[in-house]
Amino acid sequence: MAKNIQAIRGMNDYLPEETAFWQRVEGTLKDVLASYGYSEIRLPIVEQTPLFQRAIGKITDVVEKEMYTFSDRNGDSLTLRPEGTAGCVRAGIEHGLLYNQEQRLWYAGPMFRYERPQKGRYRQFYQMGAEVFGQQGPDVDAELILLTARWWRALGISEHVSLELNSIGSLAARARYRKALVAFLVQHENLLDDDCRRRMHTNPIRVLDTKNPDVQTLLNDAPLLTDYLVDDSRSHFSGLCNFLDLAGIPYTINPRLVRGLDYYNCTVFEWITTSLGPQGTVCGGGRYDILVEQLGGRATPAVGFAMGLERLVLLVQTVNPCFASSSRVDAYLVAANDNDKGATLMLAEQLRDALPSLRLMTNYGGGSFKKQFSRANKYGAHVALILGESKTVQQQVILKDLVTGSQERLAKSDVAARLTVILGSKRKDL
Repeated sequence: MAKNIQAIRGMNDYLPEETAFWQRVEGTLKDVLASYGYSEIRLPIVEQTPLFQRAIGKITDVVEKEMYTFSDRNGDSLTLRPEGTAGCVRAGIEHGLLYNQEQRLWYAGPMFRYERPQKGRYRQFYQMGAEVFGQQGPDVDAELILLTARWWRALGISEHVSLELNSIGSLAARARYRKALVAFLVQHENLLDDDCRRRMHTNPIRVLDTKNPDVQTLLNDAPLLTDYLVDDSRSHFSGLCNFLDLAGIPYTINPRLVRGLDYYNCTVFEWITTSLGPQGTVCGGGRYDILVEQLGGRATPAVGFAMGLERLVLLVQTVNPCFASSSRVDAYLVAANDNDKGATLMLAEQLRDALPSLRLMTNYGGGSFKKQFSRANKYGAHVALILGESKTVQQQVILKDLVTGSQERLAKSDVAARLTVILGSKRKDL
């Protein structure tokens, strides 16, 4: 017997019950994005490798260790996208969306990184992101954060996430800071772990983001990046904090927050949680005013964020499991007479015409009343519709409430209106 083929490690199937929960979460996220005037952009899963090398930075964990890169039949180096911002900028430049224009875009889909799979962190993962181009004030930074805060309220997780902010300044400011930080790290090199020693000579600012508690203690005495910021960066960050104060959004300033990608400048932020163990970042982003020009476009201010959907869904399931408790179907159509399948089929279509949002499932394959009602319960139906058995009642339908057990006989022409009343209290869109 041939060996069963299984999914690749870290690349997961999501079964129908899980997918229903995902759809509810994603629908909520998309509704909020639309309410802020954001438009969806759909991007290729595969891009040319230099796009990510130039955008993310060659000396980053993503580019050095995590990208899925391969050569196609023409010998071109291609990469499965590890994140969405670079592709969004590439598309904006290629299609003339960015220069002297404001764009508010969002995207969602699978991303790929080769790393050790763990709960909420996989090799194929789903991400949603939003990007704003053409606005350089702290007010748009604040609006992005307010948008995410509205997400958390809509999902019922506000009490389980907290906001951290920092400003990492300009490239010039970080270059000055880098020299001071390297000088400090060299003095204490014997106290660093192997990963921090490597980063000390390649991307020293990333040492600030280490998860090693001993190195974090050492960094208490390290120079602060905020001491190297110029006035423009300080003013921008102060403006952002003032807007968040005005909106009543609590936050913590974390001077070691730097994010893991090289294209950021000025504002960086993360929403974190303690409800999922060590994998605490739910959403993160910041400003990247130099990236469009770096990828060949004209200088364009930009800011955005991205969020791993696996981790968000896991958080919602953990702290608000009732969020997507709606049943799979509203009504289940039971056929008393297996010989008149045509009448059953037509009734179902008439109800769908009258109530386009009705979730209606029809019994096929026969079976006793008991078996058909068992199927109705399996799919979580609120009501059962029983088509009359004899010709004298074929124009009538018995409607049974599967929650209360009550039932009533209706003319076919009255079923849609009655369903609207019964299900309306359970579903707002009927």
